[in-house]
Amino acid sequence: MSRTEAADTALSRKNKVGLALAGVLGLIDMASLLTAWPDSDAPGPPVGVLVAGTVLGVITVVAVVHTWFTANRTGSRVVAGSRILSAITALPAFFVTGVPAWTVAVVALLVVVTVVVIALVLSRPAPEATAT
Repeated sequence: MSRTEAADTALSRKNKVGLALAGVLGLIDMASLLTAWPDSDAPGPPVGVLVAGTVLGVITVVAVVHTWFTANRTGSRVVAGSRILSAITALPAFFVTGVPAWTVAVVALLVVVTVVVIALVLSRPAPEATAT
């Protein structure tokens, strides 16, 4: 591999910050399964959403680790895709009645952070200036 090819596959600082934030979000998703299982009458996400969140969290963390060590752009896309799906599973909190205001605020914050993470993870490194 030539020096220019190696530079093209390196992760930028933006990518690394995005991957770190995605890893934190993935760990938060993985912890969702540890929350109390909702009763049929109790408010909260259904069990299927909790399981899906945990699976998406595992996918995110594995893809973050893979991308961090290999600088593989495909891994970045997997991170972005899993974060998008995770954000979609959180959106019903905005539309279901009876959700506490603090929960809506936390979900809104996590969705905004997810958008930032996707932008950072998928950003391309700035091309190196060539000396002429």
